[in-house]
Amino acid sequence: MQQTLDALMLRWGIEAGWQATLFYATGMLVAALVVLMLWVAPLAGFTSFFERRIAARMQSRVGPNRVGPNGVLQWVADGLKCLLKEDLIPRDADPFLFKIAPYLVFMGMFGTFAVLPFSEKLVVADLNVGVFYLVAITAFIAVGIIMAGWASNNKWALLGGMRSANQIVSYEIPSALALLAVVLTSGTMSTQGIIRQQGWMPWDWNLFRTPFLFLAFFIYFIAALAEANRTPFDLPEGESELVAGYNTEYSGMRFALFFLAEWAELYVISAVATLAFLGGWQVPSFVPGAAQPVAQVLCFVAKSFFWMFVIIWIRWTLPRVRIDQMMELCWKYLVPLGFVVLMGTAVWETFVPVRGPVVLALRIALFGVALAVVVRFMLRVRYNLRQAGARVHLNPIV
Repeated sequence: MQQTLDALMLRWGIEAGWQATLFYATGMLVAALVVLMLWVAPLAGFTSFFERRIAARMQSRVGPNRVGPNGVLQWVADGLKCLLKEDLIPRDADPFLFKIAPYLVFMGMFGTFAVLPFSEKLVVADLNVGVFYLVAITAFIAVGIIMAGWASNNKWALLGGMRSANQIVSYEIPSALALLAVVLTSGTMSTQGIIRQQGWMPWDWNLFRTPFLFLAFFIYFIAALAEANRTPFDLPEGESELVAGYNTEYSGMRFALFFLAEWAELYVISAVATLAFLGGWQVPSFVPGAAQPVAQVLCFVAKSFFWMFVIIWIRWTLPRVRIDQMMELCWKYLVPLGFVVLMGTAVWETFVPVRGPVVLALRIALFGVALAVVVRFMLRVRYNLRQAGARVHLNPIV
């Protein structure tokens, strides 16, 4: 994006000074609006449809199938319904904080897209502190959720906000430690720089680069689920315990903003995992040069959507944990493991050569172990599906 703006300034004869500053600010604002209108909003809507259809299939039902072909426009109908609903503010709530809380949550989610790349050239801002920016900007989400719970003046919302404060602040630590291990290995905090340090072959990904980064991926993924309030860590919005949690008193568009941010955050979690551990937009070198930009976008989005599917799968498979179990997992296991991974990565990068036959063999071995586990898991899934089909065939009422 910066290169594009520089080229336009040179073409139009805009010199340094207040004109250049105004031009940069306008260009970034336009880019943000384009990303919001053409990617974030449709992405969140499609993710809601995607999740509801997957949930229905896992529960042997159909799911949304009325609005549009196979129900694909159901999210549009839901959004319009929320827009037309009355925006109620409880009498005893703090009006100002109650109103701005959803926008802070949305701001924290939307701000991450500034440094999330889609291809080698397609990124809003390639910051040299991109990872630090990601960790910092998501703090708005925690502030917004806590503010929504407190400002509602509702005991269920307040409990949800307090749980969110404990959960998000705690799990930010192992998540940051896992990403810091990637930064140590890559030697840069730029999201594009981290991707360029990897290759398109799986054993060239950071995930299989060292045993410590292999463990760091799982630490990050579990911590990111907890930060996003996703099952089995959806305690701040536990419907069976807190009515709806921190958003109990919300209605209309402000209610929709919370879920818009939650569904878009699924992509953010998956995209960060993709760029940090899974090679990002790297594609084979034999792809023609003209086709590489499209191939890079498809590669990055496909990897991200795969992990979005995994997150949705986990939601409809695992039960919600207790809050003491959640905090124990963070402070007794993930945080110590995060420090072990960080120190181990530092030692590994100091004493183990970056290239060599032994290092390559280790990477391929890690990839082989992971592939064997995935194949074994998929065979088990296929067996369970066949058993379920056989039961339904023998007893159609079930």
